[in-house]
Amino acid sequence: MLYIPVAFRRSGKYALLLASTLWVASCSTSSDPAPAPPVPPTLPPVALPEHLTLGNPSGATADEQQPTNFLLLKPQYALSYHRDRGIPNWVSWHLTQAHRGSAARQDDFRPDNTLPAGWYQVQANSYSGSGFDRGHNCPSADWTSTVADNSATFLMTNMIPQAPRNNQQTWANLEDYSRAQLSNGAQEVYVIMGSYGKGGTGSNGYKTTLDQGRVTVPARIWKVIVILPTGDNDAARVSASTRIIAVDTPNDNSINTNWGQYRTSVDAIEAATGYDLLSAVAPAVQQQIESRVDSGAL
Repeated sequence: MLYIPVAFRRSGKYALLLASTLWVASCSTSSDPAPAPPVPPTLPPVALPEHLTLGNPSGATADEQQPTNFLLLKPQYALSYHRDRGIPNWVSWHLTQAHRGSAARQDDFRPDNTLPAGWYQVQANSYSGSGFDRGHNCPSADWTSTVADNSATFLMTNMIPQAPRNNQQTWANLEDYSRAQLSNGAQEVYVIMGSYGKGGTGSNGYKTTLDQGRVTVPARIWKVIVILPTGDNDAARVSASTRIIAVDTPNDNSINTNWGQYRTSVDAIEAATGYDLLSAVAPAVQQQIESRVDSGAL
C-alpha cells in the first residue's frame, strides 16, 4: 500500500497524485497487446505495353539522356532508337489477325517528328542512290487493317539500309511465313527484329554509312518469332513447347533467298547483341526455348 502523509492527503495535491498513480498502474499491465504493424498496400503488377509483352530487350526508356537506346512507343510497334546510328536497335510488335485487312500500301516514307527536339531526323531520301533499300523492321503488310496503321510503318525510325536481295526476297519470304502462322486467327505472333554491326553490301557495293555518315549500314539483321495459340496472358503462356524461330542473316546482296538456312538460337542473338530477349517469360522456360534452333517445316 502506498503511504502518503496526512498533511499531504488534506491538500488538493493528494487527489492529483492518486489519480496519476492509478493511471500509470493501469497503463503498465503486461497483458496489453502490442500494436500491430501497418499492412503495406498491395500494388497491382505493372502492365507492359502490348508490343513489349514479352519484354524490353535493351531496357530502353523515353529518356533523352539515353540517345543510343531511346524508347519510342507507337500504336503499331515499339522500338529502341539509336540516334547516332540513325536506325533502330530493335523493333517489337504483336501481330494478330485483327491487324490484317484491305488497306493499301501507303509508301509514304517520311521522317519521324516524334524524336526529341534537336535530333537529326532521317529523311525519306536519305538512302537514295546508295544501293540499299529502305528496309522495314515492322513490315507494311503486317498492318493493313487501316490506312493509318499501314502509314505508321513508313516512318524512317522503322527503317534500316537493307541489301535489296535480303529485303525483297529472303526477308519478304520470312515475313510472309510469319503472317501465315496466324492461321486465320487461330494463332497470334510476337516478333522482334533488329540489326547489329557495321558495313553491308548492297547493289552498289560495300558501305558502312549513308547520308553523310548519319545512317549506319548494319552488318547483320536478325529476327525472333514467337508463335502462340490465340489467348490471354501471353508471356505466361510461353512454354517449353512454344515454337520460337530465330534468324540471323548477313546484310549482303548475295544472300540465299531461303531464310531457313539462317536459323539460329535466341541465345546466339543475345550473345551477339547483348540484349535480353523474351525477358518477361519465366526464366526456367527461357533456358529451354532460347537454346534451341528451330527445325520446323518451312
